[in-house]
This record gives sequence, C-alpha cells and structure tokens, in this order.
Amino acid sequence: MYQRFLNNSDYSGLITEKHLNQLIREDEKCLDRAEENAEASILEYLTENYEVEKALLVGKNIIEQNRQITYPVGSHFYKDNKIWEVIRTIGGYVAPTNINYWEEYTDMPKEEPMVYLQLKSYAPGDIVSFANTLYKCLEYNGLDYGNIRIPGLTGWEQVSAYPWEANFEYNVWDVVSWGGNFYALLDTAEIDLTENPDISDNWGLIGDYDPEYNEYEFSDNEYVVFDGAVYIPTMEVNSDEVKEGYNVKLGDPRNKNLKKHIARIAIYEVHKLISPNNVSEVRITDYEETTRWLRDASKLRINPQIPRKLDEDNKPITDWQVATFQRDYDPYKNPWQI
Repeated sequence: MYQRFLNNSDYSGLITEKHLNQLIREDEKCLDRAEENAEASILEYLTENYEVEKALLVGKNIIEQNRQITYPVGSHFYKDNKIWEVIRTIGGYVAPTNINYWEEYTDMPKEEPMVYLQLKSYAPGDIVSFANTLYKCLEYNGLDYGNIRIPGLTGWEQVSAYPWEANFEYNVWDVVSWGGNFYALLDTAEIDLTENPDISDNWGLIGDYDPEYNEYEFSDNEYVVFDGAVYIPTMEVNSDEVKEGYNVKLGDPRNKNLKKHIARIAIYEVHKLISPNNVSEVRITDYEETTRWLRDASKLRINPQIPRKLDEDNKPITDWQVATFQRDYDPYKNPWQI
C-alpha cells in the first residue's frame, strides 16, 4: 500500500478542501495514485544528485499517534490532523503477555543486525540491536500486527492463582479461580470460609485487561486478567497523555520544496485523470513551473534545500555547479527555496 508523504491539508494553498473533495469525488485512492506519480517524477529528476529518498521518508514515517509507541524527543506524529513534534519523551502503554517475543542473542551474527525500530514489524529469526544488546525474534510482532513488543521489556508479571477451596484460610490479596473467573481476597472481616468467591463480599472479581484503560496503578495488587491468567504491573504501564507545550509542539519536519512541488504535480495529475481535455491554465502553469524547478535542480543550477549525495571522499558530487549559482547559503535569501 502506498505510504503518503503529503496529507490533505498540504493542498490548502492550491485548492480548497471542498473543491479537492469534489475533484477526487471523495476517493482517497485517486489522490494516492496522483501523489505516487508525482513522487516518481521528483525521483526521476533529483535522485542522482540529492538524498531525495531520505527526504521523502521523513514524511512517510510520520503516522497517526499510536499509544503503543514510545516517542523519543525529536520524533513526529499526526494527531487531530496536525503534525506534532515531541519535546519530551512520550511513553507508550505496555500490555501483558504470556509469550516470549525476544531473547538475547549471544552468537556472532552473520550479517550486520538491524537497529530495532517500533515502526517496523519482525518475524521469528530476525536479529536486532537495541540498547547495545542483540536480540533474536521468537514470535511475530510489530506495527503491522498491532502488537508492538520492545525487546527486553515486559512490564507485567504473572500471578499464581489456585482453585478456591472451602474452609481454607486465605491471606488478603490472595488470588483464586472459581467458575471460570479470578478473584482477589479484599479483606477477612467476618469471612465465611464456606462461601465461594462469587457470592462472598470478601472477594473481588478481577477484570480483564483493557488497552483503552489508561489508569493502571504500579502496585502489588493491581490485578488484571489476560489470556486466561492473572498479571500485576512491574513498571509504569500506561501511555503518557499528549499535552501541547509540555511534551509536544506543532512542527513539520518535511522539506517545504518537496511538499509544494509534489502537491502541484499531484493536482495536475488528478485533473488530467478526471478531465484530460479540460485542465485549467493555472494547473498547467504550476506544473510547468515545477518541471522547470526540477530541471534546474537536477542540473545543480539551484539549491532545492535537499542534502546532496556524497562521493567516496564524502564530498558532494560536482558541487562547484551549486557554488556557481548559490551566492548565499541563508535559505531565506534563496528565491528558489520554495
């Protein structure tokens, strides 16, 4: 599936939201195809001399906030149709599990291990590096599976539970099973040892784990039921709340030139797809200006504000051509920046 660099609000300078929806007839796939064609044009012109692929990945890696993900400072995500920059680490929630997804790997890997990333998915046998330690994947996990499991992090511990027995003296917070449910002993005042936990007021029913609930306490008696077993947290297992000015601020890391020119080409492609014989002069003009910009950037006549590709000596390829045309490296003094 195509992963977008743009979002619909990026077209606001070219077309209103209402007219955009009318143009694509509420069909987002139409816009996806147009943007994909636009990116192909960008790559065709710029991939030889610029790190344009990496610049595109900056936008493609921005996804809707996922409460399972722990976001480090400097990362970005979508929330409420806006792009937010993380200014203080945002912890993700940790769900219980009775499965070992990772184990430490002590052998010498045959290939350079990949760095663990929460945005990727992993299959059994994958070797990753995380926190200066190598891990081997034992079970499928990751973003595609809706089950992000960070190596070395469990967050919960299983609690022993035994079938309830009459006339047995239990201690407060002991856990028992009865009738297919789990119960914890809340107090022993006036307890009737012959009453099963289902009818006794001294016992409390342990609820199922709910990933949407975000107020689990880090305590020795915060029991939950997950996959037929009882667990207690061994760390803070809730996700942090997103608060503007505290842990996030509005911030868009994408290249402004790419945003503008991909949007221009995409709008032109949509018009051409819908009504090829009736494309407005405005769209044609924008498309032609973008084509000239791409041509000049590809020939190093202008600086598109995209990092240059380096040669084997870590020097930009034929960078003398850029120096010929660029007199000031302040981006705000480059008329061709946008």
